[in-house]
Formats: sequence, C-alpha cells, structure tokens
Amino acid sequence: MDYIQDGLSVTQLEAKHLYIHAGTVQNEIGFVFSGLLRAFYIDHKGREITVNFIREGGYATHYSSFLAQTFCKYYFQCIEPSVLVNLSYIHIQEGYNRFPGIERYGRLIAEQALKAQQRRLESFLFDTAEERYLAFVRENPNTFNRVSLTHLASYL
Repeated sequence: MDYIQDGLSVTQLEAKHLYIHAGTVQNEIGFVFSGLLRAFYIDHKGREITVNFIREGGYATHYSSFLAQTFCKYYFQCIEPSVLVNLSYIHIQEGYNRFPGIERYGRLIAEQALKAQQRRLESFLFDTAEERYLAFVRENPNTFNRVSLTHLASYL
C-alpha cells in the first residue's frame, strides 16, 4: 500500500473541463473519487457521441489505449465538479513487477473493464433502445438524474 500511495496524485476539475483529450496518450489512470464524467467521441458530422458515464468508484480511462500507451480515441469530460485520484502508467508497471498483489489487482480491474465492454456491445446486438434505456435506469439509479437527456440519448 505504501508503494501505491507514493505514486498517487489528485486532480480537481470543474464541470465541462476535459480530463482526457482524444488524440493524446493517457499516462495516468484516474479513479473517480467524487463527481461524474462522460466519455465521448466526435463523429464525422461533428456530433458528440457519449460512450460511457464514469461515476464515483469508476476509472476514467480508455483502458485499451492506456495499456498499450497509444492515442486515446475519446474525450473524458466532467459533467459535474470532480475529484480524481491518479496513478501513472509507469508506477503501475513497476508495481506489477515488484508486487504480485498489485498485478492481481490490475488483472481484476482489466476483467471488470472487459465485462463492462462486452455487456455494452451485446446490448447493441441484442437489446432494443427501450431495453437499453430501462437497463440504464435500473443499473444507474443515482446517475440517471445527473446526466442530460442529450448525453443519455447519444449513449443509448
């Protein structure tokens, strides 16, 4: 725990501020301590398409690009004032090499990210828009009232 704690930094952002910019390499992963963010991309018509909402207890990251240290495809914007606890890619990798418990924790986070991504993909393949909406309300009762209908509609 001391090793992890030594690598942490805190970022405080106001609503509408970008935490991650598309086209940049994400050098830190952000744990959302408080607040709410949305991940989105801009399509060929200039529309913002929301792909995820990240609330307290979640990780603000384009996980696959973070792991590969490639350019992020999404913007991560604060919907409300937010506090994120950051840990650098380099610190995480060094921790994996030094401490098996940290490596296991990283694997568990990766598994959760993969499961969430798979659920999202399958919802587009097998569910109607109404079913996706009802599932979102059921699974995110505290988030539903914190997002705009515009962002929610583009997400669904």
